[in-house]
Amino acid sequence: MAVTFSDLHTEGGLKALEAFLAGKSYISGDKFTKDDVRVYAAVHGVPGDSFPNVCKWYNSVSSKLASSFPGKAAGVGVGGAAASAKEKAAPAAAAGDDDDDDLDLFGDETEEDKKAAEEREKAKSSTKKKESGKSSVLLDVKPWDDETDMKKLEEAVRSIEMPGLFWGASKLVAVGYGIKKLQIMMTIVDDDVSVDTLIDEYLTVEPRNEYIQSCDIVAFNKI
Repeated sequence: MAVTFSDLHTEGGLKALEAFLAGKSYISGDKFTKDDVRVYAAVHGVPGDSFPNVCKWYNSVSSKLASSFPGKAAGVGVGGAAASAKEKAAPAAAAGDDDDDDLDLFGDETEEDKKAAEEREKAKSSTKKKESGKSSVLLDVKPWDDETDMKKLEEAVRSIEMPGLFWGASKLVAVGYGIKKLQIMMTIVDDDVSVDTLIDEYLTVEPRNEYIQSCDIVAFNKI
């Protein structure tokens, strides 16, 4: 059943609230709700000692609202006609609709809400995909003979593009009888690139096998 409080900025209004709060912790029972916020907004300042129930309730609500805001208050006063109009409108809001679509800056901010937020953060962290490892690989790429165009051989190697594959520095190394091999560095994302697949299905098959006879892994290091 809706309860109406009137003129809570006056002694008469506070007397009515004092009687209502006898034996109660909050406006709607033993739980802090937005009803407390609405009534709190209509009370003009801290009640005097002659209203112990209201004073206890007011301080409890003040404490809960203060915990919702960071920083220290510098001291701000509100007065004049606008403040008076707000005080008059607050009782009507308390007795009016309980539309949940109203802006509720405080609502029922409880330990349950905090726990739910923590659980959402944990779930987000547990489902976050771990970053895949990387490796640095040194390849020996051998031509067919001393007549193989090594420039085109290197171009054929570097023409291979795929996610997680990054070609690095290279050099030609003499192996004898006028033949040189290409040594080339590459960095791979382990989950995206298989070196064996790269050699068997890309480097030593058409059209690159026109220049490449074979490939060997010289060094393989995790980064």
